[in-house]
Amino acid sequence: MIKGHGDDIYQYSGITSNFSSNVCNNFCHMGLYRHLSAQLPAITNYPEAAAESLEKELERQLCLEKGEVMVTNGATEAIYLVAQVYSGSVSAVIAPTFSEYADACHIHHHTVKWLHGIEDLAEAPKLLWLCNPNNPTGQVVPLKSLLCAIASHPDTLFVIDCSYAPFTEQPTPSAKQAVAYPNMLLLHSFTKRFSIPGLRLGYITGNSGVLEKIRPFRMPWAVNQIAISAGHYLLEHQCDYPIDTASVKTEVDYLTQQLTAMGGFVVSPTDCQFMLVHCQNGTAASLKEFLVRECGILIRNADNFKGLDHSYFRIAVQRHDENEALIKGIEQWKNTL
Repeated sequence: MIKGHGDDIYQYSGITSNFSSNVCNNFCHMGLYRHLSAQLPAITNYPEAAAESLEKELERQLCLEKGEVMVTNGATEAIYLVAQVYSGSVSAVIAPTFSEYADACHIHHHTVKWLHGIEDLAEAPKLLWLCNPNNPTGQVVPLKSLLCAIASHPDTLFVIDCSYAPFTEQPTPSAKQAVAYPNMLLLHSFTKRFSIPGLRLGYITGNSGVLEKIRPFRMPWAVNQIAISAGHYLLEHQCDYPIDTASVKTEVDYLTQQLTAMGGFVVSPTDCQFMLVHCQNGTAASLKEFLVRECGILIRNADNFKGLDHSYFRIAVQRHDENEALIKGIEQWKNTL
């Protein structure tokens, strides 16, 4: 799906607060900007064909062995690569969720079966796609239940997108656990962890035998030199990008309480920094249009997620003053109905 995702800010002018993306916008990137400015002469040469140096550094920091990390052009490239390698398979997708899992599967001729949760996994599809924490609900599958399902279905490859794992206090599978199972791949996102969606940088961790099946399908130079350089910088300066999950939870609780007290909104429980909201009156599209026009605020209309309709929208918490402005804007819209 080329269009229809969050963060479609490029279509608007005058946006001052962006709630439509699940990316944390509170980091200071000045150090990264200076670093990348100094790297600009490197664009006159080809980058590493497969971002080998960044893979090596990730293996070192994650205490993994050679071949257990594969760097990709964002987690999205990883999704399409996995779908391509297992072309023609039966894939199960837990919905509602990120559309690219099913889109990649359809492009590569998978038969897609839709599930509501891992507890519905009765048969053994070749692949199971899971976003954990899930987009758009923000919910985490209990780790014990997830590992039990993986162990109980050895013939199913569990492709787990853990792009939002850094933003939850709930336990999620680790890279060390992923490599210990021959049927688990974890998809990771620099985009989400460090708030650099414009650079497109991600990686896969998993058993080296599984990754060896995927590597031949990579396009040479898929990860550009600036992204590789940014990856090295960010791994070296992780302390400059702290994630205060307690503060995130405080703001999630604030928005949940305010929307519930306002009436007309049902907020789904969430385990991370974004939430799915059911609008009981009016449509999410009209709310989005109002907030853009009157408040310079952008939210995510969620009606194109499998199983959702025009009454759902998704928001990711921002600074408290921005969250207050969002509540005020929603109240103003509600008063127009």
